[in-house]
Amino acid sequence: MTHLTIENKKYVLIPEENYQALQKIAALKNHPEKTFSIDEARAHSKKLIGKWATEK
Repeated sequence: MTHLTIENKKYVLIPEENYQALQKIAALKNHPEKTFSIDEARAHSKKLIGKWATEK
């Protein structure tokens, strides 16, 4: 790990393997938003379309 300072900002350089491992860990911690069933998605999209149509 290498530390750099550029324009008073501190940065860290790590090997690519470590970076990919960190990305994988972060992706596993991220929980996706609620997924809709097809019927729920249709109802939600119709609701949003109606909302957007009234705004214009």
